[in-house]
Parts: sequence; C-alpha cells; structure tokens
Amino acid sequence: MDAEFIVVSGPLLGARFPLGTGEVHIGRAPASEIRLTEPDAAWDHCLVRPRDGRYHILDRRTGAGTYVNGMRIAEHALEPDDQVSIGETVLVYREDPAVIKDSPNHMLLRACSLLFLFRAIAMSQSGSHRATLEAQLLRLIADIVPCEGGAVLLGRNEDELRATARERCGPVDLEDVAARVCREGVVVEPARRMVALILYVHGAIAGALVAWFPAPEAVNLSDHRDTLSAISTLAAAALETARDVERLQAENTMLMERLGSGESGIVGQSPAIGKLLQMIARVAPQDTSVLILGESGTGKELVARALHQQSPRSAKPFVAINCAALTETLLESELFGHEKGAFTGAVAQKRGKLEVAEGGTVFLDEIGELAPQLQAKLLRVLQQREFERVGGTRTWKLDVRLIAATNRDLSTEARRGAFREDLYHRLNVVALRVPPLRDRPEDIPALSRYFLERAAARCRRRISGIAPEAERYLMTYSWPGNVRELENAIERAVVLGQSDVLLPEDLPETILESAPLPEVPGALQSSVTQTKRQSIIAAWQDSGGDHRLAAARLNIHPNSLRRLIRSLNLRDVLE
Repeated sequence: MDAEFIVVSGPLLGARFPLGTGEVHIGRAPASEIRLTEPDAAWDHCLVRPRDGRYHILDRRTGAGTYVNGMRIAEHALEPDDQVSIGETVLVYREDPAVIKDSPNHMLLRACSLLFLFRAIAMSQSGSHRATLEAQLLRLIADIVPCEGGAVLLGRNEDELRATARERCGPVDLEDVAARVCREGVVVEPARRMVALILYVHGAIAGALVAWFPAPEAVNLSDHRDTLSAISTLAAAALETARDVERLQAENTMLMERLGSGESGIVGQSPAIGKLLQMIARVAPQDTSVLILGESGTGKELVARALHQQSPRSAKPFVAINCAALTETLLESELFGHEKGAFTGAVAQKRGKLEVAEGGTVFLDEIGELAPQLQAKLLRVLQQREFERVGGTRTWKLDVRLIAATNRDLSTEARRGAFREDLYHRLNVVALRVPPLRDRPEDIPALSRYFLERAAARCRRRISGIAPEAERYLMTYSWPGNVRELENAIERAVVLGQSDVLLPEDLPETILESAPLPEVPGALQSSVTQTKRQSIIAAWQDSGGDHRLAAARLNIHPNSLRRLIRSLNLRDVLE
C-alpha cells in the first residue's frame, strides 16, 4: 500500500510525508517522523500505524486532541481524502493509485482540500514552494476529472497572466491561452484537448485555471468544462480569502506601526499627563503588577493598554475584565474557566480569561468590586502563578502580567476590612494615578479636537473645528464625568450639529447651564439665586425683551436663558 500525507494548512504547508510499513509519529519531539512546530501540538501527539492492510491513526491522549474530518478521535482507520487536524496543521491522507469515490462525504473532503491548496498557492511567496503546492492541487483535480496536466495562472490582468504563463511549459501555448481566456472567460479547444476558465474575485480578474486531457477524452470536454467550472468557483472563494487576509495583514501592520510610534490614545500636554507618560515608560518594560488609580472616566484602561503596548508582552493578548459587570459565579468562570458539568449550564469546557491571556496581560477593571472569595483566589494566582478551572482538579501554570484599576481608595477599604489587605499590597507594587480632567484644564482643547476628529469620521461629517464660544463653555465646565463625559459631549455635538463648525448650541444643556453668568453692576446680592435673577432682568431690559440679545449679553445660549427664566419664576416679572 502506497500512501502519504499532504500538508494543506499550517506551518508545514506544502510538505509531503510518505507512509511506509512502520509506525509514523507526529508531534513536537525531534525524533518524530512528522515534526510539528506549533505550540498546540503535544510532544508525542499522535501515531499512524499500519494494520490489516489499512493505516490507523491513534491520538496519544493529548489535551488539544487529534481531529479527523472535524471530529475528535481516539483511533480512526484512514480513508482517501481524510483530513487530519492538529492545531493549525491540516494533513490530507492520500493513496496512490487514488481510490475514486463519489460519495458526498469524499467529494466534500476533496472540496475542502482544494480550498486549502488554492489559498496556499495564492499566499505562497516562494516559486518552488508554489510549484509543489500546484502539483498536489492538480493531483486532486485529476481525481475528479481525468486530466493529464494543468496549470494555475495568477494575475490581476491580461499582462500579468501572460507573464505568469511565459514561465510555464506544457503541451499548449499557455501565454496564448491566458490572452484568450481574459477576453472570452471560458476557452474549450478540442484540437488541443484543453479547457481554460478565468477566476474572478469581487468581479475582477484574479487568475486562470487550465487543464489538458489525453486524446480519448477529447469528446467529453464539455462535461469536463462544467466540472472545472465548479472547481473554479472554489478557487475564486479561496483567492478571495487570500486577498482579504493580505488586506487585513496590511491593516494590522499599519496599526502595529501606529502602536509602535507611541500613539496610546492618551492625549494632553499638561505637566500631570507628562509625568504619567514618563511613569508608564519606566514601568512598562518590567513584569511587575500595577495598580491604576483614578476617578471614573479618566482613562484608566488607556493607561493599562499603554503599559501592555510598551512591554515585551505586546505581541501577546491583552484581556480586559470588568469586575463590576459580572456576578461572583460568572466572574469566577470568566476568570478561571470551567469544566463541563461544573454547574448548571456548563454544557462544555471553557477556557478562562487568565488562560486565554497566556503570555500577555490581564486588566482587571474596578478591582474594588471583587467578591471576598475571588480576592482569595486571585491572591493565590499572584503568589503561585497557577490556578484551577471551576469544577476541575488539574492545576494550570500561568504566565500573565496583572494590571488592576479602581476608583476607590483601596488603602481605606483594606483598613476597614472591605478589601483583603494582603491582596492590596500584592497589587500595589507600583501605583499610577490618573489625574481628573478638572486638574488639567489645559488639556481640554487638545482632547476636544481629538474626539471631534474621531466622531466626525464615524458620523461621516466634515467639521473643521470648534467655535471659540463653544470652546469657552468647554473650558469653564467642571467635567465630573472626566474624559469620558467630554468624549460623549463632543460626539453628541457632532451628531446633532448642522454647521461645519461645532457651535455652543450643539453642546449638552448641562454644559451650557453651568457657565457662570457675568457680573452686572448693582446685582451683587448675598444670594446666588438673587444674583442670577438681577442679571437676567437687567439684560432683558437692556435688550428690549429680545431673548437672543439678552442671551448674548449674558453670554449664554437662548435655550439656557429660557430654562433659567422658568426655573427662577421670572415670566411674570419680564412680561
């Protein structure tokens, strides 16, 4: 029996491994006949053993498991076109001579293999590697239609296809075929026993599929054309995926460049922000726990992300968990994961956020809301760097950096027994305090422009800037909700505004109403309310009863003036 594995996905893409008369070990061990490099593979992951004229694959009781055609197996007798998955690696089992089967299961498996190989060819950077993949692809196609050869030509237009064809050789003039198929879409030539079809992605040319047949099959070219048309549909889907992957990789590269350039989203030039950024730069390269303190809405998660981005763990996951948003039971499962049947509703095993973040950073927001029982478990994680899933008995080692944040005074909470003092000291190795917005008003203009650009882009509006009057309102407001409230106020103004400049009337009423009224001669009274009344009456009289003129004299919005008139019961006085 002559059989082999073809790798159609994963780090070993394109490799071929013949199966002989002995056992074949698959895993990360150096002595493995098929040596895998990905971390999900076990040292001795699975074994292929010949028995009773067939090859059997046996899982070596690994945690990640061995899958055949999508099903986890302990042992399985291999059949042609079976797909063995180990992590990201997918191996297709082949026998030579191929056993042609027309069952739906085998046709589906061949279709999956074709998708894998077409995508691999499109993403291959090496010419020799691509030739190997194409040879395997054509073998699969030959199992479906009795062609004796073929070619996959990739290119976005006729010139690129012809250039690709010039590098190839065959019984037909591929350069001439490339030119014709670009113009006609489908070319069938009985004289040359050849069928060619164009491949499209998003309506644009992406390549061509060419196949030639032995002489006795020339009369059936029309039937083979229909089958090849179905194969070309799979090819187009695979090429589309490859293009999308290329685009996403380019976007990811741009984002990583932005992150590497120091764009953390922390905006401001005030001394307080400058000091915070310096502390982030000093602490980020270390692996110590960090406690971020500050009021709600000051941007504590941005600080946590900046610490992760500037650390050696930046290529690993950043996982954020809001401790105040989940119940104690759900939070424990969210943190540590659970085993199947651990509690009602646990129908399957689930990895926790700590496990998912392996090698990266876990950010626990609102750590002050953590239940006492979970505080004890989290302390063990910090001390021992290990944990157990809910309902499980196995201990898992852990390599994560822990960053916590809170708007509470944890030292006071620890002294009165509301928060574990030992956990507080474990978290409080380095404390970073994020200043509230009212303590750095010089950053408000820069933050406002930053949020304006983002909101305008999301809402697809062109807004050139912020009017000076509107900026004065922003500067005089106390911002109890800090940076988050400012962001929401700017977004609201962008959504509701109609001008190409952000105006005072676009701002929320709370900001307009909080603006201090100007002092009017003779209006200084012991009562603040009386001062407002006198100021409004004086402005009303000077403007001749015109709402807009009176509001302009008071330097407030007309709507705010109307609300003040109602709240101060001035309607009868001003009539």
